[in-house]
Amino acid sequence: MYKFKITIAYDGTHYSGWQLQNNSITIQFLLQEALQTVLRTPTLVTGSGRTDAGVHALGQVAHFTSEIDLNLYSFAHSVNSLLPHDISLLSIDPVPEEFHARYSAKAKIYHYYLHTDRVLNPFTRLYRTHLLYPIDRELFRKSLNLFIGTHDFTSFANEASLGAAAKNPIKTISRIDLFEERSGLRIEFEGNGFLYKMVRNMVGTALEVASGKINIDHLAKLFSAKDRRLAGQTASPEGLFLAEVIY
Repeated sequence: MYKFKITIAYDGTHYSGWQLQNNSITIQFLLQEALQTVLRTPTLVTGSGRTDAGVHALGQVAHFTSEIDLNLYSFAHSVNSLLPHDISLLSIDPVPEEFHARYSAKAKIYHYYLHTDRVLNPFTRLYRTHLLYPIDRELFRKSLNLFIGTHDFTSFANEASLGAAAKNPIKTISRIDLFEERSGLRIEFEGNGFLYKMVRNMVGTALEVASGKINIDHLAKLFSAKDRRLAGQTASPEGLFLAEVIY
């Protein structure tokens, strides 16, 4: 049996996220359909984690197994010819049997994009969150810095009683960087794990601090509160990208 690691990029606009669902089209479903068409056998694809509806990926990682060795170049070409134009298999590499796309990951990097100009660029509207109100950028930066370190992120996880949040809500954020870009901002998050909608909830809460809706001292108390209802609104999905999975 052979095992392969694949890296995928996708525009999540028209999909119900990564994970298989009963009544919706997802990235995992379309990828599995393409793989099993080429391999001529049912094929399970295991991802590094799920991305939500409308969220994009520059470097999602997954693995699958095959009973035959593959010509990697021709295989990737065949799979891409079957995928829609907004999903691309970027690379495929053989990996040891013990490799697991999710459990072998050491860290993930997410990017979140904000459009701060008054008028939204029609060419980036599906990949930016448009801020319709002014924010204090220095206060926004200070708010984001409070998330760096090891914390219980229950207050920033939707469905905190389910899945990874219920098992271990303590995560370590090693880096949050804020970059000025033309017409907006890019926020980069790097951490050893992220709970369901955690990045979007951190961004949404920091934006509410930066716009004067939440006091920054209140934000610092949210970790011990462990109550999602006390944090800010969830930021919209179109600005979020899974940029890289680190192994």
